[in-house]
Amino acid sequence: MIEVNNLTKDRIADGFLKNIARKVLAKEPASLQKKAQDLSIALVKKEEIRKLNVKYRQKDKPTDVLSFSYGSSGEVVICPDIVKENAKKYRNVFKEELARVLIHGILHILGYNHREMADKPARYIKIFLK
Repeated sequence: MIEVNNLTKDRIADGFLKNIARKVLAKEPASLQKKAQDLSIALVKKEEIRKLNVKYRQKDKPTDVLSFSYGSSGEVVICPDIVKENAKKYRNVFKEELARVLIHGILHILGYNHREMADKPARYIKIFLK
């Protein structure tokens, strides 16, 4: 089950996020998919993600995405404001940047570290959005 909780005023289609999540999970090995049988995607404001970043990573600044794993459940927390800033900074389209951070968060829940996932988010975006 994939659930989306938008706690911001941003209009972001639940279906877009769920579709990306489903596609990523379907492409990953079944042994890893079990880690995200229940996936929650939360969209939050800058102050909320900053608080979470302080609490769980000891970094006192907002970030674009955080992910949390709880056995067979996972949660990806995304800050659309930071995603917008990053899209502009990296000259990317908001929708693609949003997909990239969602994919990044899901891959962390599945157990990948940054080195292991390297170019996976970019490859998935090419497959799903192009």
